[in-house]
Amino acid sequence: MKQDTKNWVLLLILSCVWGSSFILMKRGMFTLNGDAIFSDSQVAALRISIAGIVLLPFALKSLKQIQSFREFLLLAIVGLCGNFFPAYLFTFAETGVSSGYAGMLNSFTPIFSMIIGLLIFKNKLTPIQLLGLFIGTIGIVLLVLSGNSNDLKMTGSSFHVFAIVLATLFYAISLNTIKYTLQKFKAIEITALALFIVLIPSILSAIQLDTLSTIQTNPNALEGLGFIAVLSIVGTALALLLFNQLISSSSTLFASSVTYFIPIVAVFIGVGFGEGINIAQVGAMLLVLLGVFIANYWNSIFKTKKNETLL
Repeated sequence: MKQDTKNWVLLLILSCVWGSSFILMKRGMFTLNGDAIFSDSQVAALRISIAGIVLLPFALKSLKQIQSFREFLLLAIVGLCGNFFPAYLFTFAETGVSSGYAGMLNSFTPIFSMIIGLLIFKNKLTPIQLLGLFIGTIGIVLLVLSGNSNDLKMTGSSFHVFAIVLATLFYAISLNTIKYTLQKFKAIEITALALFIVLIPSILSAIQLDTLSTIQTNPNALEGLGFIAVLSIVGTALALLLFNQLISSSSTLFASSVTYFIPIVAVFIGVGFGEGINIAQVGAMLLVLLGVFIANYWNSIFKTKKNETLL
């Protein structure tokens, strides 16, 4: 198999893994019949705890890479903003919105990442990138407003939608922290160390939430725990290894294309599980992704065509 073909296979696998994480969160909380299993906070605590334990050997091996308290604080920001807070926010949100809608709202991350890069890290944007940011922002507003659909919102309120928006903002903070301040660390080191920092709080949270009692008494607990384990091990540990391999064998630009496939996968899986969707949400999501595409790819495509013309 050619390397380009392998890269596309990896990209599609990652899209399916991360796109399915939203329904896995939902199934950790509820059975197909809607019976409650774990609470949203219990799912979040278990998810981070299991992922942290899986990557614990990598974290212990990488501890010597932390040379200053500043680096520890930066890794803590990644752990909290890239893992801990979003885990709780997403599971809370999915008690009121569909997994497909949650996946669509996740497409806010690259837009927020550009905004934070501009405002905090003084990353200059070209006019084309500003146009893409403007289009994406319009899409964000429309996507949030489109959540008023009863088919999609289910029993949720604006708080559930805002929780996902806030989670994507945290993701953006984490991504910019990694990009601009933690270049000396490898991706596996950052992820393992960040999860290691929030591992103890996650375990304590699981204990405080009486998760063990739920496992012992809820007849559907093993089923829910299975979905959470897949979410933690496959969706975090395995996906990270695949993503690192994709970056090393292709380019960061190609690897970031996963952003476009995740919400699409989440929507199709959600529909497969009987969740509602309408044209307004799909249109708004495509507008967000169009903005991201223009901001990230337009200049490179234009330069390629210009070079081909010169040749």
